[in-house]
Amino acid sequence: MIKFLKNLFGGGEDPVLVASLSELAVDMHSHILPGIDDGSDSLEQSLDLVRAMKQLGYRKLIMTPHVMSDFYKNTPEIIRGKLALLRQAVAKEGIEMELDCAAEYYLDEGFLEKLENGEELLTFGEKYLLFETSFLNEPLNLREAIFMMRAKGYQPVLAHPERYTYFYGKYDELVALKDLGVLFQPNINSLAGYYSPGAKDVAERLIEQGLADFLGSDTHGLKHINSLHKVLSSKHLVKALALPLRNRQL
Repeated sequence: MIKFLKNLFGGGEDPVLVASLSELAVDMHSHILPGIDDGSDSLEQSLDLVRAMKQLGYRKLIMTPHVMSDFYKNTPEIIRGKLALLRQAVAKEGIEMELDCAAEYYLDEGFLEKLENGEELLTFGEKYLLFETSFLNEPLNLREAIFMMRAKGYQPVLAHPERYTYFYGKYDELVALKDLGVLFQPNINSLAGYYSPGAKDVAERLIEQGLADFLGSDTHGLKHINSLHKVLSSKHLVKALALPLRNRQL
């Protein structure tokens, strides 16, 4: 439910829109599985994060640890093992939260080899495949990789498209990826300016134009949880939640 609160500052009469993430219900991008990437360090921290996400209104978490050839060599077996461990701990603690996993694949040679060799890739929903690239340098094979993902039957989902600085000043080129069949998943915290003013501007523009297909928390730790609480009063989050976001079908 979107709540209306009276402006507490300056005695204004205009209501302040406050969004509730219970309307989204499902988060499909986080790093909450313990000890597997740059997210949660421990099972105890993972439990704290699950509790915090529940408090924000989520009922299901699809956790997506990094897969990067040079840094995070996570396999489906490793990821599923961590999921089983966290599910067991959540059940023991009596926390009502549905947990599932996929992965966030970094576009590197290892990822392309997995695609070419037909190796198992962890997806969510309708074969949605979450991927990211370097934030600074556009991969020369970006469009080739997108074509390969689709040719293999995957639906590519670009994580946090607003954070890729190589598209700053080239917004039309970013949007053109939609024509190649890419879905966009902005980070909610971008709306709070958490990452940079540029990321905030692009995220807001994508939402204004109805180009956001998913919203993700990209939660790595409690610092992201704190920012999520602050962004609930963002008018662009309210606008985003009015879009036909695919989170709700997961």
